[in-house]
Amino acid sequence: MKWAQLWWGLCVAGGSASDCLQGLLELSKYPALPDAVGKIRMALNSGPSPDVGPYYENHGYQPENFYPPLPPGAPSAYPAYPDVYYPSPVPQYAPRVVTHVSTPVVHLQPKCSSGPVCSSRSKKVLCLTFALGAVLAGAAATAVLLWKFMESQCSVSGIECGSSGTCISPSHWCDGISHCPSGEDENRCVRLYGPSFILQVYSSQRKSWHPVCRDAWNDNYGRAVCRDMGYTSSFYSSQGVVDDTGATSFMRLNSSAGNVDFYKKLYHSDFCSSKTVVALRCIDCGVTTQNSIQNRIVGGNSAAPGDWPWQVSLHVQGVHVCGGSIVTAEWIVTAAHCVEAPLSNPRYWTAFAGILQQSYMFYGSGYKIEKVISHPSYDSKTKNNDIALMKLQVPLTFTDKIRPVCLPNPGLKLEPTQPCWISGWGSTYEKGKTSVVLNAAMVTLIEPLSCNSRSVYNNLITPAMVCAGYLEGNIDSCQGDSGGPLVTLKSSVWWLIGVTSWGSGCAKPNRPGVYGNVTVFTDWIYRQMRANS
Repeated sequence: MKWAQLWWGLCVAGGSASDCLQGLLELSKYPALPDAVGKIRMALNSGPSPDVGPYYENHGYQPENFYPPLPPGAPSAYPAYPDVYYPSPVPQYAPRVVTHVSTPVVHLQPKCSSGPVCSSRSKKVLCLTFALGAVLAGAAATAVLLWKFMESQCSVSGIECGSSGTCISPSHWCDGISHCPSGEDENRCVRLYGPSFILQVYSSQRKSWHPVCRDAWNDNYGRAVCRDMGYTSSFYSSQGVVDDTGATSFMRLNSSAGNVDFYKKLYHSDFCSSKTVVALRCIDCGVTTQNSIQNRIVGGNSAAPGDWPWQVSLHVQGVHVCGGSIVTAEWIVTAAHCVEAPLSNPRYWTAFAGILQQSYMFYGSGYKIEKVISHPSYDSKTKNNDIALMKLQVPLTFTDKIRPVCLPNPGLKLEPTQPCWISGWGSTYEKGKTSVVLNAAMVTLIEPLSCNSRSVYNNLITPAMVCAGYLEGNIDSCQGDSGGPLVTLKSSVWWLIGVTSWGSGCAKPNRPGVYGNVTVFTDWIYRQMRANS
């Protein structure tokens, strides 16, 4: 048996997390063991005791011989790892190579017919030449680095203000305060409101949101708005609906304004002749092909094809580590604790969509990740703001088995005990191995006051978290479900309400699952999509 199997067996057979961690630290001293150490690190239940904080972070683990032998002629989705992938626990040293006796190097001086004087002048000329070259090279390098730095400021951590070149933080976009020289950051502020996806535009003059009257509206405006929200190549539909927000003032289009920017055509009006406002769908999200929902995660049932088409499995080197949710053809929502360093590097990750069984993913082709964006305020100790985004290198092709879930719009009202669904390949019992098939189960939201009570999580739940499950236990998410979806059905649409984050044990009484509250992060998600389009 290989050393990784032996070590894992010792850990799960009764060794405490601290013992495993101590052994892991010892093993990590050997530079030849990074891959195997990384795999074991994912398997450990880390964090403080259940009485003072998060007990597990829901990372997954697969045994080495989980996948069946590759059938003859079947291509492998991953490179074949030789025995060195699980190296010997004995440190391996590169043998010394005995070199031949070196031949003395003869340093030739430039020829000169003037003797010592010429030699002295030549040295001065050479020194001056080298010095000048070094100064020029340094200046060039500094200019390149400065240009790269200025370029990266916008491409990585900001949004460019029109043609001015000024960069501002995504958090300052549409915050009611003008940061761009021409105010572009407050002039293109749009959102979709409520279960009907009513288009609203922010008025920087009145400091409030207003629905858009459907008078003079056409789909070209809808496409422009969707692009501004971060849906770079996506537009589904726009239609007129009766406003149910109680608005008394609208944004109307000036049809005689000519060929100018959409936002410059808008003006305030207390009258809307069509008596309908624009309902905009940038993407056909929240739709499934499921015929029936089964209630059997811990306490769940295996899913059928098309039941949860937004669910993805996120792999590191062929191992399921976390789940995720498709929100556009390019973007996946997952948990920030899944992508903590060193797993913040996108090249480590592969996403699998539309596949229910882990063994099929081993033979299938996954989607490589281009960017990993973790919430800047994520706290690894408390798991506050536990959300992250992954951008795919190649967009998904939507089918009946691969579809996006809807991000929750502001104004989407949920009941205190709203029925929700969780899904994932996590353990089906505490400290068990991750599941070979996708499971799902129904849970209900638990009010923050109840979840923060002394008998449950004793004020560990922040506004950026939501509890779901049952206080009596029995049904819950578990290790390996992290980053996966907590969804609810409302107005015939499935909405992403939470991201599986942490819990104390699995399915224990008074220890429900805790999820990142996606309703808090919707604006942040759109800003990142827009800034990294």
